[in-house]
Amino acid sequence: MSDAELVLRSTRVITPEGSRPAAVAVADGRITAVLPYDADLSSGVRLEDLGDDVVLPGLVDTHVHVNDPGRTHWEGFWTATRAAAAGGITTLVDMPLNSLPPTTTVDHLRTKQEVAADKAHIDVGFWGGALPDNVKDLRPLHDAGVFGFKAFLSPSGVEEFPHLDQERLARSLAEIAGFGGLLIVHAEDPHHLDTAPQRGGPRYADFLASRPRDAEDSAVAALIDQARRLDARVHVLHLSSSDALPLIAAAKADGVRITVETCPHYLTLTAEEVPDGASEFKCCPPIRESANQDLLWRALADGTIDCVVTDHSPSTADLKTDDFATAWGGISGLQLSLAAVWTAARGRGHTLEDVVRWMSTRTAALVGLDHKGAIEAGRDADFAVLAPDETFTVDPAALQHRNRVTAYAGRTLYGVVRSTWLRGERIVADGEFTAPKGRLLTRTP
Repeated sequence: MSDAELVLRSTRVITPEGSRPAAVAVADGRITAVLPYDADLSSGVRLEDLGDDVVLPGLVDTHVHVNDPGRTHWEGFWTATRAAAAGGITTLVDMPLNSLPPTTTVDHLRTKQEVAADKAHIDVGFWGGALPDNVKDLRPLHDAGVFGFKAFLSPSGVEEFPHLDQERLARSLAEIAGFGGLLIVHAEDPHHLDTAPQRGGPRYADFLASRPRDAEDSAVAALIDQARRLDARVHVLHLSSSDALPLIAAAKADGVRITVETCPHYLTLTAEEVPDGASEFKCCPPIRESANQDLLWRALADGTIDCVVTDHSPSTADLKTDDFATAWGGISGLQLSLAAVWTAARGRGHTLEDVVRWMSTRTAALVGLDHKGAIEAGRDADFAVLAPDETFTVDPAALQHRNRVTAYAGRTLYGVVRSTWLRGERIVADGEFTAPKGRLLTRTP
C-alpha cells in the first residue's frame, strides 16, 4: 500500500476473478493492487469509500461514429466523449467514415488526431478505412497506429466511403493479413439488398423487408471464405441476423480467425415495437423480431458473439424523417448503452460480470488494449461506479449527445452511473464534468 495515492473501496468490485468486496489501490494512473476490503491504509492515501455501489472497469466502445471533423454538426469529439463518460465508457475507437476527410490515409488520420486532441474527455483511438483505391495506404496507416480497418460490402450511405466488391475485398484483406492487421466489416450483400422489395414510406415492416437477413448471411459466409483462404483476422460488425450464427460458430470451430459484435439496440429493441414513421429506430442492418433477438442473446451467452458495442451513429434531427427509405440510418446510444444492456441482461438472468466481459474485457482485447478492460494490477485505473438497482427514465434533454434523438426516449432503465474515472481521476460525477483529460491512443506494435 506504500505506493498508493488513491484507494477506491466498495462492497462490490468486479475483477477477472469475480465480484467481491475490495479496495483498489491506484498510483500514477494505474491500478497497483486489488486488496481486501478492510486492508490497512497508509497515512496520506486518499480513500474514496463508494459503499455498495459497484465498481466496474471503464467500458471500451470500439464502434463509434464521432463525425469530426466535417460533420461536427452531427456529433463531435467534445460531445461524444462527454456522452460516453456519462455512461461509464472510458475508451472509444472512432470509425473512419462520416467525418470529412475519412480516415483513409495517414494525412487524414493526422487531421482527425489534431481535431480530437484537446476535446477528448476519455481516451480515443482510431480505425482506418479500406476503400477500393487505397490498398497502398493500408500499411502506412497500420504503422501510424490505427487499430484496424473498416470496410463495407454494400454502399455505406456516404459517397466518400465506397464499398468493396469481392475482388477488392480479397485484395485489401490479403494486404492486411500480410502485416498481421485486422479487418472489420459491415457485412451486407449488395445483390440481396438490390433484389429485396424497396417500397419506402413510413411503415417499419417495409424497411425491415428491404434489409433481409439473407443479405447479412451471404456477406458473412463470403467473409468467412476469404478469411479462411488467407488465414486473415476479421471481425463482423453489428450483427443483427441470428441466421448467420451457425455459420459463425462453425467457422470458429474450424479455426477461422473471426470475432463478432452486436449492439444494444439489437438486444433491447424489437421490430414489433417500432412505431411507423419512427426513424429514430432506423439502423442498418435493422432491428429485427423478438425471436431473432432471443437467439442473439443465446449466442452472447455461448460465446458465438464476442462483444457488445454501440455503433453510435448520430445525425441532425432533420435527417430523421418519417420515411424509412430516406431517413439517416443510425442510433445514438453512447450515454445509454450500459444501462440498456444491463436492463435487458438482468431480465434474462445475466450478471454484471457478463456485461463487463461483453462491453469492456473483450472489446479491449479486440483492439489489443491490454492495459484496459479489467480491474487488476497493471491496468489503467479506469472505472465506472454504478448503482445497478436504481432506475431512471430516459429524458432526451438530459443526454450529452449533440443531437438528442434517441430510440430509448421514455424508457425506464436500470443502472445509474454515479461517476466515471480515467486513470485515477474522476472525470464526471452527478452530471458535473472536469476539463478534457483523455489521451489519443495508438495500436501497440
